[in-house]
Amino acid sequence: MARRGRPAVALVTEEFWDQGDFVARSAGMPDVPRVQLPHPVAGSGAAAMRKIAAELAPSIVAALRGTS
Repeated sequence: MARRGRPAVALVTEEFWDQGDFVARSAGMPDVPRVQLPHPVAGSGAAAMRKIAAELAPSIVAALRGTS
């Protein structure tokens, strides 16, 4: 999406934050905004996912708007 000029944000867990830097640079897109999620997210259950989503939604919206 970002390559096509559409607002985009990468969601990356804290465990993989450094790898996210590497991938973004390798893809030639070091400026794509990222939001850090707690690790692990997978398998944490629906209630935990809802809590994480509610906490991070403002950061995601700000990143999409370019105001983060």
